[in-house]
Amino acid sequence: MAAAIWLVQQPLDKRVFDWPHDDAELLGRLTGVGPRLGAVMHLGNGALFGAVYAGVAPAIPVAAPLRGPVAGLLEHLATWPLTLVAAPDMSRSPRAFAQATWRHLLFGVVLGEVERRLNPPPLEPVSDEAVASNGHGSAAHLVASGPS
Repeated sequence: MAAAIWLVQQPLDKRVFDWPHDDAELLGRLTGVGPRLGAVMHLGNGALFGAVYAGVAPAIPVAAPLRGPVAGLLEHLATWPLTLVAAPDMSRSPRAFAQATWRHLLFGVVLGEVERRLNPPPLEPVSDEAVASNGHGSAAHLVASGPS
């Protein structure tokens, strides 16, 4: 879902950053499959990244709301040097870097929120004291006593 939102908003960020980069077109050009299959590849890459993220997110020592954005920005910084080979004109453009930063931040925010909603933290066990405070006595008494 995060990669789909990335692709859908690209026309807007191209105007905002005044930079023509399109990820689907770049993937399609690099692989020779064209922009439509480039978009499919982009969605597949996003799904794979999301699956790995969902598995490791609980272990990331960052506050839950920041995990997705941090993961997206780390991926951006780790892969940016590849632009020297894949798109040299991008590698020298501050606007391209800002655009890619925005896209990875957006991806991370959406990814983190989807993961948080699909994998909520486990429920805390309820203590006997908390059960007893409901005005009906202890749970052990309710279970132990039979019908009157």
